[in-house]
Amino acid sequence: MKAARNIAIILVIALAIDVIPGGSKGATSVQQLLYLVFLGTFAYIGSVFYRQHRTSIYSLGDRRRAILYASIGALVLVVSALWRVHGASAVIALAVAGVAVYAIVAIVVSARQY
Repeated sequence: MKAARNIAIILVIALAIDVIPGGSKGATSVQQLLYLVFLGTFAYIGSVFYRQHRTSIYSLGDRRRAILYASIGALVLVVSALWRVHGASAVIALAVAGVAVYAIVAIVVSARQY
């Protein structure tokens, strides 16, 4: 019964978006707001992680730390652009993301070895 009620709520919201003039613009605004909250949460978690592991990050050395920061930047760039790319660009974006993830994992594994 609870599932039927939840499905009915979703259907009513979808009907309102379809019938009300400007409903799709409102839905797009809500979607963008949720996306910004999601990204803000990631930024907050990243800042807390950075503060907790600042000493470990600085003990990596300049070269590894630069690779780590560049890889994180590449991941942020790929995630922000992945919605807009298609075809060969998407393959290149996923390859960049794969290389960035590999670099991050390699740095973390090498830092934990000693």
